[in-house]
Amino acid sequence: MKSLKHWVFWPPFLFVLAASVLSFTNKEAFIKITTGANDWVIANVGWVFSLAGLFMVVVCVGVYFSKLGKVRIGGENAKPLLSFRNWFAITLTTTIAAGITFWGIAEPIYHLVEPPKSMNLEPNSAGAAIFSMSTMYLHWTITPYAIYCIPALMFAFAYYNMKQPFSIGSTLAPLLGNKIHGRWGKALDAICLYTLALGMAAAMGTSILNLAGGVNYLSGLKSAPLLWAIIAAVVMTTFIISASTGLMKGIRILSDINFKLFLFIIVFIFLVGPTSYILNLGTESFGYYLTHFFEKSLFTGAAANDQWPQWWTTFYWANWFSWAALTALFLGRIAYGHTVRAFIIVNFALPAAFGGIWMTIFGGTSIYLQMNDGKFGDILTSSGPEALVYAALEAMPLSEIIIPLYLFIVFIAFVTSADSTLAAMGGISSKGITPESPEPGIFIKVVWGITISAVAWVMISFAKIDGIKMLSNLGGVPAVLLVIGIVFALIKVAKDPGKYDRTAGESIEEKKQNKAG
Repeated sequence: MKSLKHWVFWPPFLFVLAASVLSFTNKEAFIKITTGANDWVIANVGWVFSLAGLFMVVVCVGVYFSKLGKVRIGGENAKPLLSFRNWFAITLTTTIAAGITFWGIAEPIYHLVEPPKSMNLEPNSAGAAIFSMSTMYLHWTITPYAIYCIPALMFAFAYYNMKQPFSIGSTLAPLLGNKIHGRWGKALDAICLYTLALGMAAAMGTSILNLAGGVNYLSGLKSAPLLWAIIAAVVMTTFIISASTGLMKGIRILSDINFKLFLFIIVFIFLVGPTSYILNLGTESFGYYLTHFFEKSLFTGAAANDQWPQWWTTFYWANWFSWAALTALFLGRIAYGHTVRAFIIVNFALPAAFGGIWMTIFGGTSIYLQMNDGKFGDILTSSGPEALVYAALEAMPLSEIIIPLYLFIVFIAFVTSADSTLAAMGGISSKGITPESPEPGIFIKVVWGITISAVAWVMISFAKIDGIKMLSNLGGVPAVLLVIGIVFALIKVAKDPGKYDRTAGESIEEKKQNKAG
């Protein structure tokens, strides 16, 4: 049984637990503290998120064409743990796939009915529609996946090729050497556990609201704290059971099911929805996104005192950064045996393309319905974004079949994502994690699963969508500073990979055989 890393586990766990207790015993004080901290973050740190996200896109492309691109993770003789197809399915469904099921339909309506004031766009106008669709490309394609890809790639190389420990501190070894594995390394792991706990709670809050909207549509039960608590308990139990089976069982099966369902629902909505409108709006908006890429990426709203970028783009970048550092441990771990270029394709290029296709179809459909009906903005105001998702699906043919199926997709998507996250959180909290023995104990996964579920329920019960955004922003600040350091570590490795590569051409399977012999 793997023992606990006490100095890594207890500080973030107790901090998150104390916040949960405060929220129950003194709701007003809790909301005041979190709101004040959140307001400071979005007012003062938004520019850091914007610059860091753009920088990571550039680095992803640069590393792909560098000498490091040809290096195989684990050494020349390393055999892949997963097939290319399984690898891509797991990577896609464990990163932001749970988010697209909710925001793909709901977010475009927000931007369409209330575009940034500083842009002087009329709500529900053609200009607002193009802005809305192009913003979906900004928020859900290359930038978020670059934020995931860089830390995961650096960890994969550090863990398998540099022979570094299973720790997020290993990603900074090219800059700081083995000194990073002392107190500083433990502190980094603890901070990353904290940021991921908040990031995962934010994602779980989104999924709970999404599922509650579907349950409300099918059964009439009100989307309220009691229903959210029941959903949280069901989701928590499911992903803990899945996480307990290990990577090669539960998550591989779930991700395969999830991926096939994604493909089915994409094709179905494309064929039965406003196909020509989707294609035309998508083409026009993608052109706008490309020609205004740098402007949109660096839009902070400061000149016009516009809060829109802070509550949207900053929220997203903070969310991705709060997940990225620790999720890197999982994404890096499953990349064994593949080249760095293949890694960038699977963790950056292909998921970004998938996100663009999803947003074109679902976002385009959502915009079309609002532009031609006008009632979806009212639904958003009166019933919230969780109702909006299912109102849009109700307008599709065979909605009585598609809505329950979509509800199941939302459920499976988050369970798959949570499964990988608990594996990473359990791994970094435990001693004895190695390539030959990669699984943490069940108990630590259960503890984190229960804690995160409680925090997610508390925040959506008190603040709903604003609560989700607060969790993301607060978790993202320490994470973005760490990830910036990881970017420079990867750049240093890319300049001279051979200097840092300690592999001797021996695979994990060969190590096990030699050890057994």
